[in-house]
Amino acid sequence: MSSLLKKKQIQKFDPNGVGQKGRLFGLPFTPETAEVVVIPVPWDVTASFTDGTSLGPKAILDVSSQIDLYLPNIPNAWQLGISMLPIDAGWVKENRRARKHATEYIKYLEEADGTGQSDRDINLILNNINALSRNINEWVHGRSCELLEAGKIPAVVGGDHSSPLGLMQAVNGMNNAFGVLQIDAHADLRPAYEGFTHSHASIMHNLLELDHVEKLVQLGIRDFCEQEASVMESNPRIVTFFDHELKKQEFEGVSWSAQVSQIIEELPDDIYITVDIDGLEAYYCPGTGTPVPGGLSYSQLIYLFDKIAASGKRILAFDICEVCGNQGQWDAIVGSRILYYLSSITGISNKLLFLR
Repeated sequence: MSSLLKKKQIQKFDPNGVGQKGRLFGLPFTPETAEVVVIPVPWDVTASFTDGTSLGPKAILDVSSQIDLYLPNIPNAWQLGISMLPIDAGWVKENRRARKHATEYIKYLEEADGTGQSDRDINLILNNINALSRNINEWVHGRSCELLEAGKIPAVVGGDHSSPLGLMQAVNGMNNAFGVLQIDAHADLRPAYEGFTHSHASIMHNLLELDHVEKLVQLGIRDFCEQEASVMESNPRIVTFFDHELKKQEFEGVSWSAQVSQIIEELPDDIYITVDIDGLEAYYCPGTGTPVPGGLSYSQLIYLFDKIAASGKRILAFDICEVCGNQGQWDAIVGSRILYYLSSITGISNKLLFLR
């Protein structure tokens, strides 16, 4: 029934016309008829520098209908079917409340008890935030499992980089070995950073506790602590392409094409892609939570996606995080375009679309 409805939606939709406001990319699809279904996670409670990424999913949704759908190298990309689940108002409210308390807690850590809070109060705040973070992670996991069981390709749009752990756990629950491609300025390998079990800075540490993660390939890393450097050096599952090494090779004549070939060679056949937008140059994401000089250009990222699509690797799921939603529309415009293109190459990798 849903396939018949999807055909009717395609027939009635004009990809050259005005997109439908309030639907992802203005497309006519619903979660029932879409192949890629996005779970919005309005969560940035553990942000350690600047918040605002909890508003990223709505900001991306709001600007997405202004994007032209035509991709010269992917015929009828829009017909794949992409849709976003409703943004959960309850989590928006919980995030607002918990973020206020997290800010007090982080201030306590940074100012050596300059907030007047007692140790007991601080511990209550920490325990409460960890409980809430566990709850939203379980909620994302539940939605992800439902989508996988329905034969959909799930994706998460955060929120801070703690947002997609539930999706990663759901993919792990498929009981097949897979690799993870992490595009990021930060290593995110700190165990329970600032005491937050599900910190945005701990997402890859938590990922590596999953038993079916075969390899973690990190790209663009340029901000990390000594502890994380030790983990990257000692853990045989981690392969890191540091930003400074990529730039050094580029300055000495190594092409991005050659570097991308090396990156893809490290990936197993089945992969999960996680994109922290601060993996890009700050020009593309000036409002992101923890910007860092350096990084990839948008064109480099799209070239990488094209080569992954052509490689025969299968993308099981993906996420895009740390897109700021309260600093103008530029961050969301970039994030929405990444979302559309990554959805399209995911369709190719699952033989639902084809490269020209």
